[in-house]
Amino acid sequence: MKETRTAEDGLVSSERGSELSLSAWCLLAAFGTYFCMYGFRKPFTAATYTDTALWGIGYKTVLVTAQVLGYTLSKFLGIKVIAELPPRRRAILLLGLIAAAELSLLLFGLTPAPVNFVWLFLNGIPLGLVFGLVLGFLEGRLHTEALTAGLCASFVVADGVTKSVGGYLLAAKVGQYWMPFVAGLLFVPPLLLFVWMLTRIPAPSPRDVAARSERIPMDREERWRFFRRYAVGLTLLVSVYVLITVLRSVRADFAPEIWKGLLGEPAEPSLFARSEILVAAAVLVLTGSAVFLRDNRRAFFAALALAGGGAILVALALVGLQAGGLSPFAFMVLHGLGLYLPYIVVQTTVFERLLAMTREHGNIGYLMYLADAFGYLGYVVVMMARNVLEPAENFLPFFRALSWAIAGACVVLLIPCWRYFAQKSLVISH
Repeated sequence: MKETRTAEDGLVSSERGSELSLSAWCLLAAFGTYFCMYGFRKPFTAATYTDTALWGIGYKTVLVTAQVLGYTLSKFLGIKVIAELPPRRRAILLLGLIAAAELSLLLFGLTPAPVNFVWLFLNGIPLGLVFGLVLGFLEGRLHTEALTAGLCASFVVADGVTKSVGGYLLAAKVGQYWMPFVAGLLFVPPLLLFVWMLTRIPAPSPRDVAARSERIPMDREERWRFFRRYAVGLTLLVSVYVLITVLRSVRADFAPEIWKGLLGEPAEPSLFARSEILVAAAVLVLTGSAVFLRDNRRAFFAALALAGGGAILVALALVGLQAGGLSPFAFMVLHGLGLYLPYIVVQTTVFERLLAMTREHGNIGYLMYLADAFGYLGYVVVMMARNVLEPAENFLPFFRALSWAIAGACVVLLIPCWRYFAQKSLVISH
């Protein structure tokens, strides 16, 4: 029998095509915007700054810590700013923040070392708010996980690529204190294009709202009410995220030192980008596939399982390296995959589906900045402790020990977290 195509079938097909086109636009806009933001944040880590020290501490560690302190302060500010911000103000605030960050890099180049570290502290404050602004354009949609996975993949790729850009500028004889500002200038034109694309994204459709719950600004009272309602589970989730943020930040900011420990010599600039592109591709596929799980409860627990699997993968990478079964490149790719799975699955699926599963009115921005604030605070503490406890030049033993400790702790914390939300979701469903 010959099939007939009705007008309704054509309408559904047209709607799906429109949804896919919109998702592709959103993905490109979000990926591009956050990728370009990294051009104002990470290139400075490609330099070694071995010509300077401050208070007996290597100057690169001082610079990394200063920027992370600014980033940490920004995350605490973002709990209020991002949670309460009306959608219409996102784009203009985003551009203003990037401009402030680039001005700080200009002053970093103009001010002599070692007092110029203060400008990296001020550089970190505006940049820490960018993620929440971009995320606000993507949340509460049927395809949010895929879109947010693309957003998160941007900083996995950008972390390596912008280091490579910094390395190439250094090779072109740009001074190490001016290199971050010059790198930022290179990213201005594409940034303007991608931010314009963000402004063309419409609000979530009624179908999106029906599937994922309405996303609205949250005032102080609403934030506290939400946290008290899920305090135990959120504390466990945030604890896991803090640990993963610490390890991810150490791996990102000290990649040249880690690669040198693995290879026995400085790594080529392109190596940073090649390893992280592979990690990003795998993470994007695994976390973005959550869009195929329409049931919010099932998707939430699948995300928790993926986070636990990532922690186990980090441990397997460490075993493989110690046994000599993995090359340095394979170790960094496998370690990166295991590390970024829990880190990104929280940002793409866990918080998104928690709101959808509970039908709470709120936004991911509040939850993400709550987790990020303590995550970066934890990183600052570890960096300070590292300089006190292990001032040796070889960074690799510290990195391996930290990876073991965090992988184990994450698995331990995720077990009661699973049980708590399993019980909570049963109460909600009844």
